Amino acid sequence: MNSKQRALVQTSYDRLAVEYAGHITDELSGKPLDRQLLDRFADEVRGTGPACDLGCGPGHVARYLHDRGLEIQGIDLSPGMLEQARRLHPSIEFHLGDLFALDVVDGTFSGVVAFYSIVHIAADVLPSAFREMRRILRPGGRLLVAFHIGDDVVHPRELWGVPVALDWVFFQTDAVVRSLTSAGLIVTDVVEREPYEGVEHASQRAYVFATRPRGS
Repeated sequence: MNSKQRALVQTSYDRLAVEYAGHITDELSGKPLDRQLLDRFADEVRGTGPACDLGCGPGHVARYLHDRGLEIQGIDLSPGMLEQARRLHPSIEFHLGDLFALDVVDGTFSGVVAFYSIVHIAADVLPSAFREMRRILRPGGRLLVAFHIGDDVVHPRELWGVPVALDWVFFQTDAVVRSLTSAGLIVTDVVEREPYEGVEHASQRAYVFATRPRGS
């Protein structure tokens, strides 16, 4: 993602932040498998050190994990989204950051969750994003990545009546697994599901658990 693309993503989400937060904040209530997988992530990370919700948006995933005992912070590219996250979840720390170049010391986190945080990233630069995630993970740290399955690139002109300039990139699951592996992560599990009708965009979803090797 070049600087122009980053600026378009940031500007679009700044413009969209209030509407996005209003529509997305409670979405996990209608997604039982997502909750189950986040519970699993929380169980694996709890008590081992701090965690990060990368690409946190309005902070609903960070809040869910916080309520399950994780020491967690959120990072997002959009100041507008961070404003909503801080308003909605004042007990959690949220920071501005670019997932390709995070202002985070190597090995800071025991867990990183990236729920749909890669959806605006082209396939050819996906390994670079995963290398940055690996860098901020501790050896043995856990990663959970969620994304849309497919070969599409969707270009909505607006969301909830707000004009945006965003590309939604879908990925085949095996391509994401290869990218994670090429970035030096070990994939430990893959889960796929059909969309929840009436709750979300009608696309298949994938969730990949990975870990940074110990001693690396």
